[in-house]
Amino acid sequence: MGGTVITYGTFDMFHIGHLNLLRRLAGMGSRLIVAVSTDEFNAGKGKRTLIPFEQRAEIVRSIRYVDEVIPETNWDQKIDDVQRYGVSTFAIGEDWRGHFDFLARYCEVVYLPRTEGVSTTDLKRSLNRFCSVSREDLLHAFDVLEALRKDFG
Repeated sequence: MGGTVITYGTFDMFHIGHLNLLRRLAGMGSRLIVAVSTDEFNAGKGKRTLIPFEQRAEIVRSIRYVDEVIPETNWDQKIDDVQRYGVSTFAIGEDWRGHFDFLARYCEVVYLPRTEGVSTTDLKRSLNRFCSVSREDLLHAFDVLEALRKDFG
């Protein structure tokens, strides 16, 4: 088995795609470090998370495939992280393909396929659609469900 693997991510609304990624990464080395992006770093990217950094970091730290969690506070920390932690492999989802090729001078760079049909972006879109439904429409939907329950119950 290889050496230390590192990855970076927000891990907001932790889902099966995140777990699959961490499982695959753990299988690529003997040690997995996950850099979880801080709320401040995300805000600088114009990104707002639903779950605060401390909770996202704790969720990731609790995954059995993860050996260490560090904060991701800026774009430029990756070379320093690779050198500081003796990283042999940098890996991240294929949606970032090409963005981190500059790290190939320091370690192997791997882009992994995403889990089909699951993404935090899709979950947030679904949640936004649900939250945009008016109170009256929700109450009407419950009335319809209650009528159906009576008809079939």
